[in-house]
Amino acid sequence: MSELVTYSTEDGIATLAMDDGKANALSVDMSTALSSGLDRAEKEAQVVVITGRPGVLCGGFDLKVIRGDDDGAKKRMREAGYDLLRRLYLYPLPLIIACPGHAVAAGGLLLLTADVRIGVSGDFRIGLNEVAIGLALPVVGLELAKDRLSPNAITAAVLGAQLFDPLKAAEAGYLDDVAMPETFDQKIRETVQGYLALDGAAFAMTKKRLRSATVARMKD
Repeated sequence: MSELVTYSTEDGIATLAMDDGKANALSVDMSTALSSGLDRAEKEAQVVVITGRPGVLCGGFDLKVIRGDDDGAKKRMREAGYDLLRRLYLYPLPLIIACPGHAVAAGGLLLLTADVRIGVSGDFRIGLNEVAIGLALPVVGLELAKDRLSPNAITAAVLGAQLFDPLKAAEAGYLDDVAMPETFDQKIRETVQGYLALDGAAFAMTKKRLRSATVARMKD
């Protein structure tokens, strides 16, 4: 595995922990490392947990690349990220994201791909701020937002680029639950155990049927 993503397995659970020492930007290398971890998990695990480090899940695409002059680098980063998001949304194993802090822009999209999203309470920001920083949300992102966000929140979240604290993010549809820091790990364990009890083949087929049409529209 890459030094950007630490991979570990225990009792059928694969954990992919992102840590680039900064904002956990969804660079080409980060997307590639996560994809490699997913490859491995399909062979070794029954449930996958993706997390970051304390304080941050993912700060979005690498802004240095986005605002740079290398159009080829921008294209490669976007394509790697979009491919990852599409893969995650149809990933055959149960996918849980443990959000330990901020998750903005592509980090917010990452949350929208998971089957269960557990956040930690705190002074964190979650959401899609692309429009506020001069970027149009890609079709991949729009389809995820339409599928997962609350209808009452989607306009403010997508067009208004509103960022939410964890509790408000749960109301908007970015998170399924919010735990206090001292119970965060326990909440993740409890959630994982519920998914370990499911039939894997039935889960994978049902997920494919549920989401294939949405992924087919994720063309940009």
